[in-house]
Amino acid sequence: MKIIATCLAKPTTLIWKGKSYTTGIVKKPVDNPIFLDLEDVKSDTICDRKHHGGVEQAVYAYGKQHYPFWKSQYQNLDWHDGMFGENLTIDNLDETNIFVGNVYNVGNAVIEVTKPRQPCRTLAIRFKDMQLVKKFWNTTKCGVYFKILQPGLVKAGDALVLIKECKNNPSIAEIYKQKKKTKGF
Repeated sequence: MKIIATCLAKPTTLIWKGKSYTTGIVKKPVDNPIFLDLEDVKSDTICDRKHHGGVEQAVYAYGKQHYPFWKSQYQNLDWHDGMFGENLTIDNLDETNIFVGNVYNVGNAVIEVTKPRQPCRTLAIRFKDMQLVKKFWNTTKCGVYFKILQPGLVKAGDALVLIKECKNNPSIAEIYKQKKKTKGF
């Protein structure tokens, strides 16, 4: 796996059905390395600290190979890396083969897999379609949250080097499917 893009957001206001939502989901690729800190990505915007950021969700990664699937359904959007609010757009990120507890060295940081992303209303607003939440739940294209074991800089082109694999733990896709059942999708 390799980082295709590192993405950050500034506070952005999205309008949905006449209501304003200030969010950090509108992430865009940046040219400079980004710093993965213990509870978030330095210089990134997180507006909802109750549901985003923190030790278990310090950085969010999404697979570039999932983009064509979504782009075919949402052709009218302005597509770029970071569309799903991810800090790291990664090639070949396969949720079925990434296990909770896996540890990777990337750049000069060390990161550990914690959990899948759960789709939310803000993601649906970002895509201008409340049905996106249900569509997202009906795939295993959820992306991965990491906690930071060693803070550090990462940049596009950096490889994620597996230093500890936890095949006895559930995969991100397995956990996501279990959460889907509890949500009723």
